[in-house]
This record gives sequence, structure tokens and C-alpha cells, in this order.
Amino acid sequence: MAKKVVATLKKEGGRTFAKVIRAVKSPETGAYSFKEEMVPSETVQDALKR
Repeated sequence: MAKKVVATLKKEGGRTFAKVIRAVKSPETGAYSFKEEMVPSETVQDALKR
């Protein structure tokens, strides 16, 4: 399944994507969890500012 997703993301003429991984601290426990999202390469800086 993963190979098929990677193949569709790398089509010619398609948008290029980047995986953004952020550490998010839980206010209740203080533990960190990681949030992953796929964003277009042009909007990576905007996604990191959020």
C-alpha cells in the first residue's frame, strides 16, 4: 500500500509534497506527541509557522 501512495505522489507534472513532523506538548501530562502531515512543498514554511 505504501509503495502505491509514494508512486502517486511522484507523478510527472504533479505537485511535490513534503512530510512535516512537529512535536506537540500535551498541556495535561506534559508528554510530547508527534503530529505528521503532508503539505505541498511551496507551503512548508506556512505549515511550520502554525
